Amino acid sequence: MTLNRYPSRMISGILLAALLLSACGSENPAPEAAPTAVPTLSPLPSTVPEPSPTAEPAAQQVSGLTGLPVQEGSLPRPLAVMINNAPAARPQSGVSEADILYEVLAEGGITRIIGIFQSHTGVVKIGPIRSIRPYLIDLGESYGGVTVHAGGSPAAYAILQQQKKEDMDEIGRAGAYFWRDKERKAPHNLYSNAAKLREGAAKLGYAESVEVPEYLFTDPDFLPTEGEAAAELNVNFLLKSYTVGYKYDTQSRTYLRSVNGKPHLDLNDNSPVEAANVMVIGADHKVLDDVGRLQVDVELGGEALLFQRGTVLKGKWARNPGDIIRFVKADGTEALMYPGVTHILIVPNSPSFSSHVEYPVSPSPG
Repeated sequence: MTLNRYPSRMISGILLAALLLSACGSENPAPEAAPTAVPTLSPLPSTVPEPSPTAEPAAQQVSGLTGLPVQEGSLPRPLAVMINNAPAARPQSGVSEADILYEVLAEGGITRIIGIFQSHTGVVKIGPIRSIRPYLIDLGESYGGVTVHAGGSPAAYAILQQQKKEDMDEIGRAGAYFWRDKERKAPHNLYSNAAKLREGAAKLGYAESVEVPEYLFTDPDFLPTEGEAAAELNVNFLLKSYTVGYKYDTQSRTYLRSVNGKPHLDLNDNSPVEAANVMVIGADHKVLDDVGRLQVDVELGGEALLFQRGTVLKGKWARNPGDIIRFVKADGTEALMYPGVTHILIVPNSPSFSSHVEYPVSPSPG
């Protein structure tokens, strides 16, 4: 029906043109078009992000004083507490929780204990607390500690005041951070605890963090390869009522401390007072006055014995300016400590160093 709309002449022309085109195409075929090149596509970036490297757990902090992992967060500044060791002051509180424990003569044959507290921040009771001497200040400060005491000798007070030491004195401006225990008689009843002392140090504006020297430690499972077998020792300072003993315990791998033949226990919880390392060192002592106050040289160095894992090593003690007391072996190298508490007992060099310490030969250590 549509064709009828156009003139027949036009239709004929269209048909003729179509025939001519068809004939021409059969004789001279047109060249085929070149195949279209397919573009090479770059791989699309993945929409899934690459997994980030697994973060390694943070290494647990280790105490430079004990070589043991710290369980209670970051380490605070040490406290150097002067602890009464008179017979009426025994048993003491908190002594089993000190990282380092010193025993050294004060006067008249009595000894004083210095507890360096850092790792155990929750010690509930420390004491009885007693007075200070110049060399006790020196020893406590060598660990960067705040010196905690109640009173002191005139020479000690001169040092504290003239050098503006960071100390906490119960009969001075820090009295609010101590208390008296009614179960004991003065002066053997003065106590504090870690929380109160740190609170007081903060109120007094003392630095909360300081550089603390560190000991070198060995693997706890390594057996000693030097020294002689020594499963026990006894140390006599001057008076018979100040005879200290240590006996090696193969299960705990520590030396259990005794005083006058009886186990030394912490009054807080009856824990044994023990040490992985016991160092006995000789120092020059000089009597200064009629009271018997002493000058003790804690810098010069001298003879020393180191008891570890049931063995004893002979050597020297040395101390560089501003540093802590260290044990030096015969070859001139510093001895490695076993992880745990260290006790350091300072005895007079007279009449001889060896006259103050004895250690019977014993079977091979366990």
